[in-house]
Amino acid sequence: MDNRLAQDFNAYGLIKFTLPSTIMLVFMSLYQMVDGVFVSNIVGENALSALNIVYPIPSIIIAVSIMLSTGGSAIIAKNMGERKPQEAKENFSLIVLAGAIFAFAFQLFGLLFLGPLIRMLGATEALYDYCYNYLGIFLLTCPLSVMQMLFQNFFVTAGKPHWGLIWTIVGGCVNVLFDYVFVAVMGLGVSGAAIATAMGYAIPAIVGLLYFSLNRKGTLYFVRPKFRGKVLLFTCANGSSEMVNNIAVAITTFLFNVLMLKYAGEVGVAAITVVLYAQFLMTSVFMGFSSGVAPVISFNFGKQNHPQLKKIFKICLWVIGVVSLLVFALAELGSSLIIRVFAGPETDVFALAKHGFTLFSLSFLVTGVNIFASAMFTAFSDGLVSAIISFLRTFVFLLVCLLALPLALGLDGIWLAVPVAEGLAVAVSIYYLVRRRKRYCYA
Repeated sequence: MDNRLAQDFNAYGLIKFTLPSTIMLVFMSLYQMVDGVFVSNIVGENALSALNIVYPIPSIIIAVSIMLSTGGSAIIAKNMGERKPQEAKENFSLIVLAGAIFAFAFQLFGLLFLGPLIRMLGATEALYDYCYNYLGIFLLTCPLSVMQMLFQNFFVTAGKPHWGLIWTIVGGCVNVLFDYVFVAVMGLGVSGAAIATAMGYAIPAIVGLLYFSLNRKGTLYFVRPKFRGKVLLFTCANGSSEMVNNIAVAITTFLFNVLMLKYAGEVGVAAITVVLYAQFLMTSVFMGFSSGVAPVISFNFGKQNHPQLKKIFKICLWVIGVVSLLVFALAELGSSLIIRVFAGPETDVFALAKHGFTLFSLSFLVTGVNIFASAMFTAFSDGLVSAIISFLRTFVFLLVCLLALPLALGLDGIWLAVPVAEGLAVAVSIYYLVRRRKRYCYA
């Protein structure tokens, strides 16, 4: 069967191919923001702060899911490019099974130690009940989020990016609808928001299970998996950069919360929550494009189609450059509108978030290069370089900046930590893009 990954891409064709993944990630970020919008406007600012206090736990789940899906996608796409379709299906089935086992194991662990986890994350007495109610429901339904994340990437690898887009949009609409029903109408608070989010995850997760189980004519579907320890290890190693990125998000979110509680109290936690929601929305464009183009790079690398690789790389650089400028402009000009969705203009949260986002948005000028570079090296199955870029960008540089800049600049140092860390990371990304160009023949 023909695979769309094999086509001769030009700029229009590549953008068209990656557009579903980009829209899907943007839409996912929007409907994840919906919980915050309803909670902040109906339940209160403390409830919004609680969502950010517990966010490190969902970050860990997302981290492992992305590690398996991106690392596995590169292997499976490479199998396809090498004309090994049966091996691709077996590896696909094995990786999904591994994801399911992880989800249920993490669920059990999280529920057994729910109270201590929330205390460890820094919840104050004012936030504890909100944290407990939201995180408890999330953990009960976390297998759905893992499956949704896996199938989102594997639909692209199977040459069906529009399927992931369609069902993510449907799931998002379900989330928005039931956020309104459970939070605004029924008054279930953060528990209602968590249930609505789980229902949104359930749609693409169930559809993915049905599609890959029943569609026996596609390029990918479930078969009896063959246990290949090296494949699992290589999947984890190759996707480690994406895992590192999300684990780092968990750690740095925790540190953001601790610093904001110290410098600005619970209002500061609410403000950083709003800005981090906005960051996820803005960077989702880069993540969607990079995840959409990664299987194309893997396929052509496996096929040793060097002219096509060079063409794709040039197109990607142009796209990332133009989008970076557009996203920065949008962030600077539209910050008030974004923040107003969460907090009224008369509130302390609005004033603090507005000032902070003006500084924070400088990061969008270079974030795209770092995200694309990491994703591209994952696509080449060079997990080491990808992990180095992600680890330095999202953990080492950011951790140093968060510890050092507030000492010199106070609260502004917290807001500037991300732009400075991204600026340091782009130098590393450019170094590896230049050094590895001949090894992978993309430039």
